[in-house]
Amino acid sequence: MIYCGIDWAERTHDVALVDDSGQLLAKRHITDDAAGYKILLDLLAENGDTEENPIPVAIETSRGLLVAVLRTGKRQVFAINPMAAARYRDRHSVSRKKSDPGDALVLANILRPDMHAHRPLQQDSDLARALAVLARAQQDATWNRQQISNQLRSLLREYYPSALAAFESWKNGLCRREAHELLKAAPTPSRASRLTRTQLQAALKRAGRQRGIEAEAERLRDVFRADWAHQPPLVEDALGKQMLALLVQLKAACTAADNLAEAVEEAFPQHPDAEIILSLPGLGIQLGARVLAEIGDDRTRFADARGLKAYAGASPITRASGNKSSITCRRVKNDRLNHAGYLWAFSAITAAPGAKAHYHRRRDDHGDWHAAAQRNLFNRMLGQLYHCLQHGERFDEQAAFPAPSSTAETAAA
Repeated sequence: MIYCGIDWAERTHDVALVDDSGQLLAKRHITDDAAGYKILLDLLAENGDTEENPIPVAIETSRGLLVAVLRTGKRQVFAINPMAAARYRDRHSVSRKKSDPGDALVLANILRPDMHAHRPLQQDSDLARALAVLARAQQDATWNRQQISNQLRSLLREYYPSALAAFESWKNGLCRREAHELLKAAPTPSRASRLTRTQLQAALKRAGRQRGIEAEAERLRDVFRADWAHQPPLVEDALGKQMLALLVQLKAACTAADNLAEAVEEAFPQHPDAEIILSLPGLGIQLGARVLAEIGDDRTRFADARGLKAYAGASPITRASGNKSSITCRRVKNDRLNHAGYLWAFSAITAAPGAKAHYHRRRDDHGDWHAAAQRNLFNRMLGQLYHCLQHGERFDEQAAFPAPSSTAETAAA
């Protein structure tokens, strides 16, 4: 058996091959381009790599063109956590020396005794991998939009509280086009107080509003002309220019999030698992795509539902030593899937009576706080999702959340 380790970098990579005894068979320094990839594949072929029996590869990343080249065919590629690789390095040397060729050798030796303890990259379909790109990009764009919106809100609080009061009744107030047009027309509270009804109505129309324009313009005029505290004129003008610069970033972030959301809505229904995922309460297209992006469509990736729950951070972790034992939530997890699970469980509480009853049962009977009860619900929903995907079945609420009376009768029988 031959094992390969690759220490990757931005421009070049170091490759090492070892045999079962740990003997170094070959090493190369390749470039990050097509020529370097060809040298790598030729080196693997020279050492017995075939289509039916490919050489497994350990590398510290799961993305990039190099990984895409290695994943062709049946080859197993193991994305080793850099922290785990550092611990393995300390097993062979106490001097804490480090080099790129040495790291490649360490990665190859990780697979030699412990390949069974590491999970290879899943063999997802191309459509699932494309959905993962879109769903993660949309999630990043949403987070970026929220971050810039928070920055803008903090800035407006310093000198322009009337704008916050005017947009408070709007859903996603600072991210709406009406807010952008009004802030662009009046970047300072002094200018906003001088806006006429006609100017306010024109700004709302430019934003695409079609109903209630006159009433909304009158409301905004009253808010802007109310008695508010002001910064000195020069400071107010400077803050207005800063706000306009931040507004440009927010508009770009909103556009990016909306465009990526449209791309997800177009691609996700094409996946065969979309119908099953959307049958679960609380999962729409965006959240369903995020869940699919993180768990993939490789049915062999998780040995059982417990593995999926641990990967998502939904199941608790037990620490026991001697007479001491504690049960806590997991800190090491897939953060993207865990965040999607928080939103999923929150939506499921209102979307399914069974999920709502389970949540309240955890709160009332077990004494869980809100976060713990919601995490327990997420844990249970993940198990149901795993079952549905493995068996190709749609979600059945009666089977997933049986009534307590019927459960008692079944146990008695």
